[in-house]
Amino acid sequence: MGAVNELLEGTKPNKPKPIPVTRTFLSQGQFLEWAQNRRNPSLRNELCQMEMTPNRMTGCQKEWVLTLHSNSDKGDGSVKYILTGEGAGTIFIIDDTTGDIHSTKSLDREQKTHYVLHAQAIDRRTNKPLEPESEFIIKVQDINDNAPKFTDGPYIVTVPEMSEMGTSVLQVTATDADDPTYGNSARVVYSILQGQPYFSVDPKTGVIRTALHNMDREAREHYSVVIQAKDMAGQVGGLSGSTTVNITLTDVNDNPPRFPQKHYQLYVPESAQVGSAVGKIKANDADTGSNADMKYTIINGDGSGVFSISTDKETREGILSLKKPLNYEKKKSYTLNIEGANTHVDFRFSHLGPFKDVTMLKVIVGDVDEPPLFTMPSYVMEVYENAKIGTPVGTVTAHDPDAANSLVRYFIDHNTEEDRYFTIDASTGTIKTAKIFDREETPWYNITVAASEIDNPGLVSHVPVGVRILDVNDNPPELARDYDVVVCENTKPGQVIQTITATDKDNSANGARFHFSLDEGLSLNPNFTLRNNEDNTASILTRRRRYSRTIQDIYYLPVLISDGGVPPLSSSSTLTIRVCACERDGRVRTCHAEAFLSSAGLSTGALIAILLCVVILLAIVVLFITLRRSKKEPLIISEEDVRENVVTYDDEGGGEEDTEAFDITALRNPSAAEELKYRRDVRPEVKPLSRHHPSSSLDSIDVQEFIKQRLAEADLDPSVPPYDSLQTYAYEGHRSEAGSISSLDSATTHSDQDYNYLGDWGPEFKKLAELYGEIESERTT
Repeated sequence: MGAVNELLEGTKPNKPKPIPVTRTFLSQGQFLEWAQNRRNPSLRNELCQMEMTPNRMTGCQKEWVLTLHSNSDKGDGSVKYILTGEGAGTIFIIDDTTGDIHSTKSLDREQKTHYVLHAQAIDRRTNKPLEPESEFIIKVQDINDNAPKFTDGPYIVTVPEMSEMGTSVLQVTATDADDPTYGNSARVVYSILQGQPYFSVDPKTGVIRTALHNMDREAREHYSVVIQAKDMAGQVGGLSGSTTVNITLTDVNDNPPRFPQKHYQLYVPESAQVGSAVGKIKANDADTGSNADMKYTIINGDGSGVFSISTDKETREGILSLKKPLNYEKKKSYTLNIEGANTHVDFRFSHLGPFKDVTMLKVIVGDVDEPPLFTMPSYVMEVYENAKIGTPVGTVTAHDPDAANSLVRYFIDHNTEEDRYFTIDASTGTIKTAKIFDREETPWYNITVAASEIDNPGLVSHVPVGVRILDVNDNPPELARDYDVVVCENTKPGQVIQTITATDKDNSANGARFHFSLDEGLSLNPNFTLRNNEDNTASILTRRRRYSRTIQDIYYLPVLISDGGVPPLSSSSTLTIRVCACERDGRVRTCHAEAFLSSAGLSTGALIAILLCVVILLAIVVLFITLRRSKKEPLIISEEDVRENVVTYDDEGGGEEDTEAFDITALRNPSAAEELKYRRDVRPEVKPLSRHHPSSSLDSIDVQEFIKQRLAEADLDPSVPPYDSLQTYAYEGHRSEAGSISSLDSATTHSDQDYNYLGDWGPEFKKLAELYGEIESERTT
């Protein structure tokens, strides 16, 4: 190896002259081979004897690189050489006396392409620099020590079958770590080692292409191709690498379907059920996937209306199904022409077609012993409710479809409770009732009738029979619901207070036309009347002006309802009518009768206090009477004090009617006192002596005679206390032309005054309006 002497890079003029450097380019391959083969003694000796530079390797341990020499070096050892920079002291070492630089390791260009070093000569005694520091670069020269590599291999790729020759399959790329700018170390060429003659590869680009026409997947589907990449432009001694490409041919529709046979025969028994599959047929197709999908059709034949065919997507078979029932006695065989065609056709290969095939299928009908056949698929019959047991309902008919025409036996499957309501004649098939029916309870019955051959009871057929129960008018009409009828106290005559309707369990033919009326057996109702609206409803109307719940709070109204059936039926219902207090707009306020004290506005606490006072007073009176009787003192102490029998209660009480100590009739005019007023809390047991007096005698009677008469009546009146009482009779006389001006008798006078306006004064006057309304109602009644 020759040495090249160069100056260090970076040398500039007008500066101190740098240390002259001898630059040597080393062969990396020699170092690599020596490093790898130094254990071989013969090769090591050969390398050691090789003259690489004017200086030789010292014991083959170090490789001389270059020598530094300063002009100040006289060879006496006074100059010391120093080396710094990349790899100094590790990769590169320097002899500080001679300036020789050696490498201690083999260099790899792919790891580091160059090293930057700095050298300087100094005085060994003073350590002062003799010359400025110099920089130099050691470049590692490339050798072909890296083989090409396929980083993405192995490869898996597909290409359609029947592709044109030269169709691109895949491009492979190999990489070489050597220097592409130096020699041919990184110049790669491609070649095919395995896979010919089916595929080829471009030596420069690495593109793999098909090398044959019409490669058939059905003949061969998988190929394994080995591609080699070699550097040094493929020359001898170059390094190489290889990879495997697995190529699979994908399917195209280049094969039409074909039936293995042109004629097929199929046996189907006549008992096959409609809609069931009776056979399968298949055309073969060498293609796969969607290219092998096909559709089967019946293109002609005398059985196209009896059979149908469909395609199984999984097995690609034609499934033959039955559309209509078979009958061996009518037709014993059918002929079908079946076509199988691909559903996806590639027109590039239409010249290989046609992509369909036709075969003939003969279907032979097998004779079997069939069960009896009913003349109808189902039956509907009718019978009236309440019909007697044994009444015929209808007849079912079945016959043996076979040529033997065996006799048929009928029976009912007693699987449900409904089947027990009927019986059937085993020979004729006549159905009769076994129980009495009620349409309102069950309007419809569903039973199942079975028929079997007498010769073969195991063959049974069934038919559903529906029995409709017809209605008869056996249910009277009734009110649709319980009505809560309310009449207001201030209701006017002729006012509708309720509209009623009726229901009938019978159907519309026997119960939809209702007639409402009051019970004709009762006298005319003076309070309410009923109006038939002729639309299956009726209205209740009032017959008088006012009602009082204090006099009567509940009325009963019997209503007669009849239907329009034949014969018509009727029923009687009683409506309860409550009397309620209402607002002027008709809203109900209350429907309960109220006590007098409650109307006065007394609270519960006040009522309790009054009752306590009454109890205390009664206890005092009883105690007083007991003490009097024990002393046997007369009840009246002084003849002048005739009022000792008057007991005074400090409460409102029940009014002037609670005591007879003062007879209010005595204040009336004698002309108006023809009726004797009795105590209302005690019913008299005898009649008064003189109940009625002519008005003429009252006009002429003397006051003294009048008092005597009243005294006699008081003595004989059993309703007065058993002791003497004060009877006061005072009247104005009958000679006053102005008449009586007292208000005590004003309640008995007739007045046309209307007190309805009191209801408009507010809730404070509602009770007063009710009281006057009741008085007027009583007077009107």
